[in-house]
Amino acid sequence: MAFMEKPPARKVLLDDTVPLTAAIEASQSLQSHTEYIIRVQRGISVENSWQIAGLSLPLPPKKLIGNMDREFIAERQKGLQNYLNVITTNHILSNCELVKKFLDPNNYSANYTEIALQQVSMFFRSEPKWEVVEPLKDIGWRIRKKYFLMKIKNQPKERLVLSWADLGPDKYLSDKDFQCLIKLLPSCLHPYIYRVTFATANESSALLIRMFNEKGTLKDLIYKAKPKDPFLKKYGNPKKIQGLELQQIKTYGRQILEVLKFLHDKGFPYGHLHASNVMLDGDTCRLLDLENSLLGLPSFYRSCFSQFRKINTLESVDVHCFGHLLYEMTYGRPPDSVPVDSFPPAPSMAVVAVLESTLSCEACKNGMPTVSRLLQMPLFSDVLLTTSEKPQFKIPTKLKEALRIAKECIEKRLIEEQKQIHHHRRLTRAQSHHGSEEERKKRKILARKKSKRSAVENSEEHSAKYSNSNNSGSGASSPLTSPSSPTPPSTAVEHAPF
Repeated sequence: MAFMEKPPARKVLLDDTVPLTAAIEASQSLQSHTEYIIRVQRGISVENSWQIAGLSLPLPPKKLIGNMDREFIAERQKGLQNYLNVITTNHILSNCELVKKFLDPNNYSANYTEIALQQVSMFFRSEPKWEVVEPLKDIGWRIRKKYFLMKIKNQPKERLVLSWADLGPDKYLSDKDFQCLIKLLPSCLHPYIYRVTFATANESSALLIRMFNEKGTLKDLIYKAKPKDPFLKKYGNPKKIQGLELQQIKTYGRQILEVLKFLHDKGFPYGHLHASNVMLDGDTCRLLDLENSLLGLPSFYRSCFSQFRKINTLESVDVHCFGHLLYEMTYGRPPDSVPVDSFPPAPSMAVVAVLESTLSCEACKNGMPTVSRLLQMPLFSDVLLTTSEKPQFKIPTKLKEALRIAKECIEKRLIEEQKQIHHHRRLTRAQSHHGSEEERKKRKILARKKSKRSAVENSEEHSAKYSNSNNSGSGASSPLTSPSSPTPPSTAVEHAPF
């Protein structure tokens, strides 16, 4: 069966970028060890949570004597909770396949490398000129995207990279339009887009081949990493943190902005900018993975920009992600958190100006500038680009319309997610305020005041009743009326003329 003949399969609805949180709920002593019960939650919904039982976590270090004491177990549980918090809040660790399998075994039990190999094998039946050299294990961050080093049989010295990926939750193109657009990618020629050698797709996945680049990506340059090493090893704990030279920042930044503007003008959705998706070819940056938006894959920074309701278009997502990339080029590491309150010293204030326009509290609250606006800023406006290659990317009108509709659907899902996060944040803030010590004191004081006021009112009412009863018993009589008697008419007389 050829790759294109694979029977239809629906897209993966699970968004792998939604953060998982883990809290240790209880522990139980079993013979010679202690097991911990962990509740894991995906995103903000408490309903979307589950328990992991029967797990023995290895950290922090064990105690040889007295390790079954209740006090020690409670103390150890705190240490283990901190350990889990570090893992789930670290952007690279939290997206690691091993972490996902540990916290969510039901959704991540499949062997994705084996699935990819099956798909690639089917492809080779219809395309015998290609041959796999070796799998490039875990060189990317995506769990459902796999890479293989390739060669052409009649050109054995040339090395290429094959990438295979599942459909994601944002795949809104029809199968026909999706396959047509994937096959269109090799025709895209731009000085700052890394060329696709071959591309094909079926109803459930896509397969693309590009030339292998020994220099690696922009992220490899920043972290001084070897391109073939696993993603976690390359970027998880860098030995030396050092940003790029100012001229490199200016040139690379300008090149990336130029290609983003080209894609925006073409109506081609991107939304996947980060340092690992920028290939270095000499002194030229070339954008990778244009297929990701067609596949409907979620962005690397989605868990970040989904917190800000003003970043609600793919254009604004690209600009915000460019801010992350510029920060990494400048300081040699990603920001600790976003928004960024204050920026460390940079090679130029012009760099800080761009960072403030994309990553500051004000920018995240009020919205992103356009790519055209960034190109006009002093950091990039004086950069001269020397390229003679003319951009070419012809997209038929029908497919342009399909891309526009798909882009709107992607943005609609993002906006809906942002609304839910905003509502959850407000609710959490209100509950936190309601449960704070100061608020509890205020409620106690108000309750005391209300109680005192009620006591005073009851006392006054009681005194009034006591006074009335004394008056009625002093000899002054009043006519008695039966409860059933009608109310007597008014004694006032109205004089009418005769």
